[in-house]
Amino acid sequence: QVQLVESGGGLVQPGGSPRLSCAASISMFSLYTMGWYRQAPGKQRELVAKITSGRRTTYAASVKGRFTISRDNAKNTVYLQMNNLAPEDTAVYYCYANLSMQFWGQGTLVTISE
Repeated sequence: QVQLVESGGGLVQPGGSPRLSCAASISMFSLYTMGWYRQAPGKQRELVAKITSGRRTTYAASVKGRFTISRDNAKNTVYLQMNNLAPEDTAVYYCYANLSMQFWGQGTLVTISE
C-alpha cells in the first residue's frame, strides 16, 4: 500500500518560509519522479515543482526563485522549501509520486495571512 504523508502546512505570515515534507512509503523511491501540486480555492490544481530520479527540477513560473524542491532518498522524503510567501500562495499542497503509476497524498493546507 503506497502512502504519501505531507506535513508542514498551517498558517503562515506573508514573507514566511515554511518547509513542506512528504514521507513516502514506496519501494524503489529513488526511481520515482516526486513533486508538489497545489489547489487554491476555486481554482484548478496546478503543478508547483517536481524532481526526477536524476534530480532534475521543474518549477511553475509563479514560484521559480522562491520555492526549492529537494529529495532525500535515504529517508524516502521529498521537501518543498517555500520562501517569501504571499497570500496568493494560499492553497492545499499535494505531494505526488510518479513512475508507471501516479500516487497522491491527501494534501496539507497552507494559509498565508497576517
